[in-house]
Amino acid sequence: MVDAGRVYAKIKVMDHLPKRYSCVVFDRRECGQSGGRIERVTWAHYVAQGKGLLDHLGIKRAHLMGGCMGCCPVAAFAVVHPEMVLSMILYWPVGGAKYRISSHQRFAEHLAFVQQNGLAAVVALVAEHGKPFGGDPRGGPWASVIRHDRAFAEAHAKLDVEQYKLIVTGMAKSLFDRDTAPGAEPEDLLRLDIPALIIPGRDPAHATSAARYLEECLPRADYWDVPVAGQTEETAPARMLEFLEKTAR
Repeated sequence: MVDAGRVYAKIKVMDHLPKRYSCVVFDRRECGQSGGRIERVTWAHYVAQGKGLLDHLGIKRAHLMGGCMGCCPVAAFAVVHPEMVLSMILYWPVGGAKYRISSHQRFAEHLAFVQQNGLAAVVALVAEHGKPFGGDPRGGPWASVIRHDRAFAEAHAKLDVEQYKLIVTGMAKSLFDRDTAPGAEPEDLLRLDIPALIIPGRDPAHATSAARYLEECLPRADYWDVPVAGQTEETAPARMLEFLEKTAR
Protein backbone atom coordinates (compact mmCIF):
# COMPACT_ATOMS: atom_id res chain seq x y z
CA MET A 1 0.00 0.00 0.00
CA VAL A 2 1.33 3.43 -0.91
CA ASP A 3 1.37 5.78 2.09
CA ALA A 4 -0.88 8.61 0.91
CA GLY A 5 0.57 10.81 3.64
CA ARG A 6 3.95 10.65 1.95
CA VAL A 7 2.42 11.48 -1.41
CA TYR A 8 0.51 14.37 0.12
CA ALA A 9 3.72 15.64 1.73
CA LYS A 10 5.51 15.36 -1.60
CA ILE A 11 3.34 18.01 -3.25
CA LYS A 12 3.78 20.29 -0.19
CA VAL A 13 0.31 21.71 -0.52
CA MET A 14 0.50 23.40 2.89
CA ASP A 15 3.52 25.36 1.72
CA HIS A 16 1.34 26.96 -0.94
CA LEU A 17 -2.34 27.25 0.08
CA PRO A 18 -1.73 29.27 3.28
CA LYS A 19 -0.15 32.03 1.17
CA ARG A 20 -3.59 32.75 -0.27
CA TYR A 21 -6.06 31.28 2.22
CA SER A 22 -6.51 30.81 5.95
CA CYS A 23 -6.14 27.07 6.49
CA VAL A 24 -7.45 25.05 9.41
CA VAL A 25 -5.75 21.66 9.68
CA PHE A 26 -6.78 19.06 12.24
CA ASP A 27 -6.39 15.37 13.01
CA ARG A 28 -9.50 13.27 12.48
CA ARG A 29 -10.73 11.81 15.77
CA GLU A 30 -8.85 8.66 16.83
CA CYS A 31 -5.91 9.83 14.71
CA GLY A 32 -2.76 11.85 15.35
CA GLN A 33 -3.11 14.04 18.43
CA SER A 34 -6.90 14.03 18.49
CA GLY A 35 -8.78 12.14 21.17
CA GLY A 36 -11.54 9.59 20.82
CA ARG A 37 -14.03 7.42 22.61
CA ILE A 38 -15.01 3.79 22.34
CA GLU A 39 -18.11 3.73 20.16
CA ARG A 40 -19.16 2.45 16.75
CA VAL A 41 -17.66 5.31 14.78
CA THR A 42 -19.44 6.21 11.54
CA TRP A 43 -18.90 8.94 8.95
CA ALA A 44 -21.52 10.98 10.81
CA HIS A 45 -19.17 11.16 13.81
CA TYR A 46 -16.44 12.69 11.64
CA VAL A 47 -18.94 15.19 10.24
CA ALA A 48 -19.91 16.19 13.77
CA GLN A 49 -16.25 16.75 14.65
CA GLY A 50 -15.67 19.00 11.64
CA LYS A 51 -18.91 20.91 12.25
CA GLY A 52 -18.02 21.44 15.88
CA LEU A 53 -14.59 22.78 14.96
CA LEU A 54 -15.97 25.26 12.41
CA ASP A 55 -18.63 26.40 14.87
CA HIS A 56 -16.01 26.85 17.59
CA LEU A 57 -13.93 29.00 15.25
CA GLY A 58 -16.94 31.01 14.13
CA ILE A 59 -16.56 29.95 10.48
CA LYS A 60 -19.91 29.97 8.67
CA ARG A 61 -18.72 28.71 5.26
CA ALA A 62 -15.48 27.12 4.09
CA HIS A 63 -13.72 25.31 1.28
CA LEU A 64 -13.26 21.71 2.45
CA MET A 65 -10.26 19.62 1.50
CA GLY A 66 -9.67 15.96 2.21
CA GLY A 67 -6.84 13.65 1.29
CA CYS A 68 -6.97 9.86 1.25
CA MET A 69 -9.58 8.71 3.82
CA GLY A 70 -10.25 12.38 4.56
CA CYS A 71 -12.24 12.58 1.33
CA CYS A 72 -14.99 10.47 2.90
CA PRO A 73 -15.93 12.84 5.75
CA VAL A 74 -15.65 15.82 3.38
CA ALA A 75 -18.27 14.28 1.07
CA ALA A 76 -20.41 13.29 4.05
CA PHE A 77 -20.14 16.81 5.49
CA ALA A 78 -21.28 18.34 2.20
CA VAL A 79 -24.36 16.13 2.20
CA VAL A 80 -25.36 17.05 5.75
CA HIS A 81 -24.32 20.72 5.75
CA PRO A 82 -24.27 21.88 2.11
CA GLU A 83 -24.95 25.48 3.14
CA MET A 84 -21.53 25.59 4.85
CA VAL A 85 -19.46 24.25 1.95
CA LEU A 86 -18.03 26.64 -0.64
CA SER A 87 -16.25 23.86 -2.51
CA MET A 88 -14.53 20.51 -2.05
CA ILE A 89 -11.05 19.32 -2.97
CA LEU A 90 -10.86 15.53 -2.92
CA TYR A 91 -7.25 14.43 -3.19
CA TRP A 92 -6.60 10.74 -3.77
CA PRO A 93 -9.98 9.45 -2.51
CA VAL A 94 -9.81 6.00 -0.98
CA GLY A 95 -11.90 3.22 -2.45
CA GLY A 96 -11.98 0.15 -4.61
CA ALA A 97 -12.48 -3.54 -3.95
CA LYS A 98 -8.91 -4.02 -2.72
CA TYR A 99 -9.31 -1.15 -0.27
CA ARG A 100 -12.51 -2.61 1.20
CA ILE A 101 -10.94 -6.05 1.51
CA SER A 102 -7.76 -4.77 3.14
CA SER A 103 -9.73 -2.54 5.52
CA HIS A 104 -11.86 -5.43 6.73
CA GLN A 105 -8.73 -7.56 7.04
CA ARG A 106 -7.11 -4.91 9.26
CA PHE A 107 -10.08 -4.95 11.63
CA ALA A 108 -10.12 -8.77 11.58
CA GLU A 109 -6.45 -8.91 12.59
CA HIS A 110 -7.14 -6.62 15.51
CA LEU A 111 -10.15 -8.64 16.64
CA ALA A 112 -8.14 -11.87 16.43
CA PHE A 113 -5.43 -10.35 18.61
CA VAL A 114 -8.05 -9.18 21.14
CA GLN A 115 -9.69 -12.61 21.18
CA GLN A 116 -6.38 -14.37 21.80
CA ASN A 117 -4.69 -11.92 24.15
CA GLY A 118 -7.23 -9.49 25.64
CA LEU A 119 -7.43 -5.70 25.69
CA ALA A 120 -4.69 -5.22 28.26
CA ALA A 121 -2.34 -6.83 25.74
CA VAL A 122 -3.49 -4.31 23.12
CA VAL A 123 -2.54 -1.43 25.41
CA ALA A 124 0.81 -3.05 26.19
CA LEU A 125 1.52 -3.59 22.50
CA VAL A 126 0.81 0.04 21.60
CA ALA A 127 2.92 1.25 24.53
CA GLU A 128 5.79 -0.91 23.30
CA HIS A 129 5.93 0.13 19.63
CA GLY A 130 3.72 3.23 19.42
CA LYS A 131 2.39 2.42 15.96
CA PRO A 132 -1.02 3.64 14.74
CA PHE A 133 -3.72 1.30 13.47
CA GLY A 134 -2.41 1.54 9.92
CA GLY A 135 1.12 0.65 11.05
CA ASP A 136 0.11 -2.42 13.08
CA PRO A 137 -3.54 -3.58 12.90
CA ARG A 138 -3.19 -5.46 16.19
CA GLY A 139 -3.27 -2.13 18.06
CA GLY A 140 -6.76 -1.37 16.80
CA PRO A 141 -8.55 1.83 15.70
CA TRP A 142 -7.87 3.57 19.04
CA ALA A 143 -4.10 2.95 19.01
CA SER A 144 -3.22 6.62 18.52
CA VAL A 145 -5.36 7.66 21.50
CA ILE A 146 -3.92 4.88 23.66
CA ARG A 147 -0.44 6.12 22.82
CA HIS A 148 -0.89 9.69 24.06
CA ASP A 149 -3.72 9.47 26.63
CA ARG A 150 -2.82 7.44 29.72
CA ALA A 151 -6.28 7.62 31.29
CA PHE A 152 -7.87 6.42 28.05
CA ALA A 153 -5.36 3.56 27.82
CA GLU A 154 -6.09 2.43 31.37
CA ALA A 155 -9.84 2.48 30.73
CA HIS A 156 -9.40 0.70 27.39
CA ALA A 157 -7.60 -2.21 29.05
CA LYS A 158 -10.58 -2.78 31.40
CA LEU A 159 -13.36 -2.83 28.80
CA ASP A 160 -15.64 -5.82 28.40
CA VAL A 161 -14.08 -7.81 25.57
CA GLU A 162 -17.34 -9.15 24.12
CA GLN A 163 -18.97 -5.73 24.02
CA TYR A 164 -15.81 -4.26 22.51
CA LYS A 165 -15.76 -6.86 19.73
CA LEU A 166 -19.33 -5.97 18.77
CA ILE A 167 -18.45 -2.26 18.57
CA VAL A 168 -15.40 -2.88 16.39
CA THR A 169 -17.22 -5.29 14.09
CA GLY A 170 -20.02 -2.78 13.57
CA MET A 171 -17.53 0.01 12.97
CA ALA A 172 -15.82 -1.91 10.15
CA LYS A 173 -19.15 -2.67 8.51
CA SER A 174 -20.31 0.95 8.74
CA LEU A 175 -17.17 2.62 7.40
CA PHE A 176 -16.15 0.18 4.68
CA ASP A 177 -19.38 -0.99 3.15
CA ARG A 178 -18.76 -0.71 -0.60
CA ASP A 179 -16.25 -1.34 -3.38
CA THR A 180 -15.98 2.33 -4.30
CA ALA A 181 -15.51 5.61 -2.40
CA PRO A 182 -17.30 5.36 0.97
CA GLY A 183 -18.67 8.24 3.03
CA ALA A 184 -21.95 9.28 1.39
CA GLU A 185 -24.75 7.70 -0.60
CA PRO A 186 -24.74 8.31 -4.37
CA GLU A 187 -28.34 9.58 -4.30
CA ASP A 188 -27.28 12.30 -1.85
CA LEU A 189 -24.13 13.22 -3.76
CA LEU A 190 -26.12 13.56 -6.97
CA ARG A 191 -28.23 16.30 -5.35
CA LEU A 192 -25.28 18.49 -4.36
CA ASP A 193 -24.72 21.83 -6.06
CA ILE A 194 -21.14 22.28 -4.84
CA PRO A 195 -17.98 22.59 -6.97
CA ALA A 196 -15.59 19.70 -6.39
CA LEU A 197 -12.04 19.19 -7.61
CA ILE A 198 -11.14 15.50 -7.77
CA ILE A 199 -7.49 14.45 -7.99
CA PRO A 200 -7.17 10.69 -8.55
CA GLY A 201 -4.73 8.26 -7.04
CA ARG A 202 -3.80 4.90 -8.46
CA ASP A 203 -2.88 2.11 -6.06
CA PRO A 204 -4.67 -0.62 -4.04
CA ALA A 205 -5.98 1.88 -1.47
CA HIS A 206 -6.80 4.75 -3.82
CA ALA A 207 -8.31 3.11 -6.88
CA THR A 208 -8.83 5.41 -9.84
CA SER A 209 -12.31 3.94 -10.08
CA ALA A 210 -13.16 5.56 -6.72
CA ALA A 211 -12.22 8.99 -8.07
CA ARG A 212 -14.22 8.36 -11.25
CA TYR A 213 -17.20 7.31 -9.13
CA LEU A 214 -17.13 10.66 -7.32
CA GLU A 215 -16.87 12.41 -10.67
CA GLU A 216 -20.00 10.58 -11.79
CA CYS A 217 -21.95 11.36 -8.61
CA LEU A 218 -21.01 15.02 -8.08
CA PRO A 219 -22.82 17.24 -10.64
CA ARG A 220 -20.20 20.00 -10.45
CA ALA A 221 -17.14 17.76 -10.42
CA ASP A 222 -13.89 18.99 -11.95
CA TYR A 223 -11.82 15.86 -12.55
CA TRP A 224 -8.08 16.51 -12.94
CA ASP A 225 -7.17 13.74 -15.34
CA VAL A 226 -3.44 13.69 -14.66
CA PRO A 227 -1.42 10.56 -13.81
CA VAL A 228 0.21 10.33 -10.40
CA ALA A 229 3.64 11.02 -11.87
CA GLY A 230 2.34 14.36 -13.11
CA GLN A 231 0.98 15.40 -9.72
CA THR A 232 3.98 17.32 -8.38
CA GLU A 233 4.67 20.27 -6.13
CA GLU A 234 4.81 22.41 -9.25
CA THR A 235 1.49 21.23 -10.71
CA ALA A 236 -0.86 20.06 -7.95
CA PRO A 237 -0.97 23.12 -5.62
CA ALA A 238 -1.27 25.38 -8.67
CA ARG A 239 -4.24 23.33 -9.91
CA MET A 240 -5.90 23.55 -6.49
CA LEU A 241 -5.41 27.32 -6.34
CA GLU A 242 -6.80 27.69 -9.86
CA PHE A 243 -9.89 25.75 -8.81
CA LEU A 244 -10.38 27.77 -5.60
CA GLU A 245 -10.05 31.06 -7.42
CA LYS A 246 -12.54 29.95 -10.06
CA THR A 247 -15.12 28.97 -7.45
CA ALA A 248 -14.73 32.32 -5.70
CA ARG A 249 -15.82 34.30 -8.80
